[in-house]
Amino acid sequence: MFVVRQVNPDDHPTIIKFARMQHFASLPADAEEIARQIAQSRDSFAGRVAEPCARRFIFVLEDTDTGSIIGLSALDAFLCRPDEPLTYLRMARNELYSDELQAGHVHVTLTLDPDVVPTTGLSCLVMAPAYRGHPQRLGAMLGRLGLHFIALHRSEFADRIVAELPPPPTRDPQESFWESLGRRFVNLSQAEAERFHARSREFMASLLPPGEIYVALLAPETRKRIGKVAEMAVPARTILTREGFAFQGRIEPFGGGPVLEAAVSEIALIERTRPATLGDPAREHPVEGYVSLDRGGTFRAVQCRYADHGECISIPGEAAGLLDAQVGDTVGVTRKE
Repeated sequence: MFVVRQVNPDDHPTIIKFARMQHFASLPADAEEIARQIAQSRDSFAGRVAEPCARRFIFVLEDTDTGSIIGLSALDAFLCRPDEPLTYLRMARNELYSDELQAGHVHVTLTLDPDVVPTTGLSCLVMAPAYRGHPQRLGAMLGRLGLHFIALHRSEFADRIVAELPPPPTRDPQESFWESLGRRFVNLSQAEAERFHARSREFMASLLPPGEIYVALLAPETRKRIGKVAEMAVPARTILTREGFAFQGRIEPFGGGPVLEAAVSEIALIERTRPATLGDPAREHPVEGYVSLDRGGTFRAVQCRYADHGECISIPGEAAGLLDAQVGDTVGVTRKE
């Protein structure tokens, strides 16, 4: 079977592999930074992080038959504060027309779009290649259990969620979005800028130009990747879109990948999630869904069938064993549509 759980220190080598497999601005392939984030995640799950903006929850998907980590996702409880807004670029279309020439063009522009609205971040949703397209839809399980966790801890997260998706890779590093645009205003490599941005965002808001930037001035290879999604991230986009996320014209400033957004109140899965008491085993388990146990700073969740008795549920013994759950425990449950 498969279980989603909080990241542990022993997972460090595998997390580095995932960070190298697919570039994420919030998860650089740096051993020291990943160790810091694992410790931060453990403290967040244990309730030891007082500052909401410092709470980061990293989930891994484990194949219990092999003990291998086959998937990864992360939640940032709050991404911004009034003194440190989120830094995005907003795409727009600007039509220019000459009466004399009887000709014109529609240009795509980018404008700095700082955002101080309290926001939760969903990121780093990636699966090991061998498990993509699995009959049990493991990528969907991993992505949805992040939303399941938010539903069970509603007061710890914002009313809006964003998901930054990585853009297609570039063959020539000089044609990357950052080299073509960001580095013209911020004299740092992309890796340096992302590391600095993880601790402070002021430099981005201060150094990027406030006016319109015409995409036509960028290299063709750079232009065609703006707002597009890397092939490895297409399943993540599909999962998020089905759950109510939508692209609203904003891109992240490092790679130019799209930002998907959703109001928590519009995510049906969150409405279908509730706490329940684990009851005695049942003969039949007619409902399919996700069940989790969050206790003592540890989080474990499985995809399984269950019997719904209202305030309590029953699950198969194998699922209870994976959760390390006992009759009488309070569990989280989400019914699949």
